[in-house]
Amino acid sequence: MVRQAEILLVEDSPGDIRLTIEAFNESKISNSLHIAMDGVEAMNFLNKKGEHSTKPTPDLILLDLNLPKKSGFEVLQELKQSKTLRIIPVVVLTTSNSERDIIHSYELHVNCFVSKPLEFDAFMEVIKNIENFWFTIVKLPK
Repeated sequence: MVRQAEILLVEDSPGDIRLTIEAFNESKISNSLHIAMDGVEAMNFLNKKGEHSTKPTPDLILLDLNLPKKSGFEVLQELKQSKTLRIIPVVVLTTSNSERDIIHSYELHVNCFVSKPLEFDAFMEVIKNIENFWFTIVKLPK
């Protein structure tokens, strides 16, 4: 039996959350998508604090940069400084196309940077490709 993929989506846009859920629901890969709507909630989820104490450690994190309370850069920096969390692959998934954001993300050791397409079908395709790459092609730690 194949293990279910645990994915943490850190996103504050309800529309993007809805589209991402829809794309993952159409997937051939069994997955459980967890949502954190700001950077503080993301770190609480990852550190299993409060209501997140029984949540699983994600296999993959999809991280927006433009978040309330704590930016995606701050989340990424905290993640990569943690001995237990740094092995979780992080995909920055953001509307930004800024070269400075791309460079800064890689300086903080993001695994890849993806700009969100504005068109519905293109967005759906990007999510499906991310999932296919990370859960079919790549070998992740268990």
